[in-house]
Amino acid sequence: MAIERVVIVGGGTAGWLAACLIAAKVPKVTGEAPSITLIEAPDIPTIGVGEGTWPTMRATLSAIGLDEEEFLAACDGAFKQGSRFDRWATGAEEDFYYHPFTPPLDGAPVDLVSAWQARAPGAPFALAVCPQPAVCAAQLAPRQRSMTPYSGALNYAYHVDAAKLAARLSRHAVGALGVTHLRDKVVAVDSDGNGDIAAVRTRGGERVEGDLFIDCSGHAALLIGGHFGVEWIDRGGVLANDRALAVQVPVEEGSPIQSQTIGTAHEAGWIWDIGLPSRRGIGCVYASRFLEDDEAEAILRGYIARTAPDVPPDSITPRRLSFPTGHRSEFWRGNCLAVGLSAGFIEPLEASAIVMIELSLNALIDNFPTSRPAMDVHAARFNELFRTRWDRVVEFLKLHYLLSRRDEPYWRAQRDPATVPPRLAELVELWRDQPPSSYDLPLIDEIFPAASYQYVWYGMGGGVPPHLPPPTPAMIAQFDQLRQRTRGLLSALPSNRALLGPQVTPGKREKVAQP
Repeated sequence: MAIERVVIVGGGTAGWLAACLIAAKVPKVTGEAPSITLIEAPDIPTIGVGEGTWPTMRATLSAIGLDEEEFLAACDGAFKQGSRFDRWATGAEEDFYYHPFTPPLDGAPVDLVSAWQARAPGAPFALAVCPQPAVCAAQLAPRQRSMTPYSGALNYAYHVDAAKLAARLSRHAVGALGVTHLRDKVVAVDSDGNGDIAAVRTRGGERVEGDLFIDCSGHAALLIGGHFGVEWIDRGGVLANDRALAVQVPVEEGSPIQSQTIGTAHEAGWIWDIGLPSRRGIGCVYASRFLEDDEAEAILRGYIARTAPDVPPDSITPRRLSFPTGHRSEFWRGNCLAVGLSAGFIEPLEASAIVMIELSLNALIDNFPTSRPAMDVHAARFNELFRTRWDRVVEFLKLHYLLSRRDEPYWRAQRDPATVPPRLAELVELWRDQPPSSYDLPLIDEIFPAASYQYVWYGMGGGVPPHLPPPTPAMIAQFDQLRQRTRGLLSALPSNRALLGPQVTPGKREKVAQP
């Protein structure tokens, strides 16, 4: 039986990305265009916990045929060039480091670290080996307006309004890609003889048949959990956070726009701060075992009072969110694939949620099953790969906590050896003798490659190998060239506000935000 009908249950970022990518890319892979129906309950709002993306989003938007400039305007979007972590290592005011999207200077990791120690031993690792942190500190854009769409002088992703992103993808899927949009709630599932899903039934009486069903129903997991009963694997024993308070804070017209997500650690979690042209998205992530809700709200309000003193406190009403930490034991069962929150969720640190959606859909589309018998083979391979991918996400996020030297009960608990995944514990022991490298992270399309681990490891003071060879002349030359390139970028790139608009008031200079 050919796979001719794809049914997507749920909208939001996951559902509409699935609709757009399948509609745009599957015909190029298989030569056939399946019909696509997306069923979206009209009364379920977009969660929008994280509004940060990964650089993969540029290829995704290009593949589905969206214009970059129009996309940014429609989604109140801004450029994201990485993350800055404040007060994670020691809790001190001067404690910060960058995880930029542009990789370090090219060369063997041990040669890179050796040259860093020889040429700039007092400089933070990211600032010494990459021009992007300096560009971020100056609140500059990663590209000039004259550059071709989706290209830049530095690697970048986006900050977006999650609700506006889903709405823009919806219009594109229906208007440009021929996706059928059914506004209704799924209330029942019909099985066929072999246990597959034959159809879903809606509250309005529709019976929608399909050959492949994509579960994008969020935490409800109507198909993969509710129908198939696939087990949920709890990872809360590794990563303790399970609550968040989210607010939207207005900004003054013409004010600077940050170039990175800012994550500020507090006594029992951390605060995200994401700058968009019209507002900032700010949220307090915390562990309910260590912090009461009212204490978390006080921390959030204190942060806003310090960083946005002109915002009246009475205008802020935080939205309370609770989330499970974990993922399914299988993501593809029978003729159903879970994508997005129905597959799993790990706290919004490092914006892993949307990139996992993209990777899931690309893996499906690049190996799109053309018949039902082949689907079981694809499902087994997919499940094996994405169990590893979820393990990688958990390990990378855990590293941020494991390296902290903060002394509050929450942070001490995060360093408890019983909470550390065995593979990560082995790597940490290895990295005391040699830098993180691609040998440690051999997957094709690693979400967080060796460069990401280097930025976090050395940014948080993970330790330099005790025995380093002298740096090679080629690497020393790269360090000297980096200074010149950084100066060139700082003089050539426009500010985020100048590129995204509106312009800063004439005669006023943008203030450079200090960590």
